[in-house]
Amino acid sequence: MKDRAVTAALLDAVRRHAEAHADRSGIARTPVPGLTAIRAAARTALDYAIARPLVCLVLQGTKQVTTGSRSFTFSAGDLLLITADVPTVSQITRASTGMPYVSLVMDLDAAVIASLVPEMAPQTAADHHGAVRIEPTDAEVADAALRLMRLIERPTSVPILQAPLVREFHYWLLAGRHGAAIRRLGLADGHAQRVARAVALLRSDYARRLPVERLAAAAGMSMSSFHRHFRAVTSLTPLQFQKQLRLIEARRIMLADGVNASEAAFRVGYESVQHFTRDYGRMFGLPPARDMAAMRDRLQAAA
Repeated sequence: MKDRAVTAALLDAVRRHAEAHADRSGIARTPVPGLTAIRAAARTALDYAIARPLVCLVLQGTKQVTTGSRSFTFSAGDLLLITADVPTVSQITRASTGMPYVSLVMDLDAAVIASLVPEMAPQTAADHHGAVRIEPTDAEVADAALRLMRLIERPTSVPILQAPLVREFHYWLLAGRHGAAIRRLGLADGHAQRVARAVALLRSDYARRLPVERLAAAAGMSMSSFHRHFRAVTSLTPLQFQKQLRLIEARRIMLADGVNASEAAFRVGYESVQHFTRDYGRMFGLPPARDMAAMRDRLQAAA
């Protein structure tokens, strides 16, 4: 971000919103759908997720994200771009009470992207990066983000002005260095969008057995083409993707609802608690009971 005044103002606006509205995990939703402020006053534990397409503007502190065999570290002034539903392991690595980690996350809206691309000049630059990348934040993107945060401070204006501002935010992303990667999200019949239809089905119905044939049909692909493109986009097979969804949701349920491993396992679709416990330990490094105890200790220490 070249404009220091914009950077400082954006940091202040996001931090104030997060301090006023964040939940105990440091996440503060906003009235603008898909826009979230994040604040953390200390180094965090590893966070496992299957990310959706998004951009994250880091305004203070440092975070590390790993997907597959690749790790990325990003700090103030950097923008993290994720252009597919991919498994991530993330951790805030630099934060303190005096200088908390602060970031602003915007979910990428495929419909907005699809409406913008036909109106923009074509791009010929090839995109050889993966689904996750880090670049400096363009000044125009930061400025649009600042105006969104200022809009939130005037709630009566949000229903009227949020749509054009969100559209402008996406425009500057498309017009900048990230454009080639983001454009693919707006191609209704592109491989990324076809796979996204199968991913949406998995996310909404992860606790049930979903035949691969049904997922391929949702994507409008043959079985062989679906397997190839699903792995190329997400880095996982459909079965691996569903397993990670189940385990991540089970972990959330145990922490939020206080249920034991057996109940969580059955809620997310496991038929064997032993199988669930084994998979859980492989993914999170500890069996469910010990992992929950460690997470609750960390939450109490941060309170």
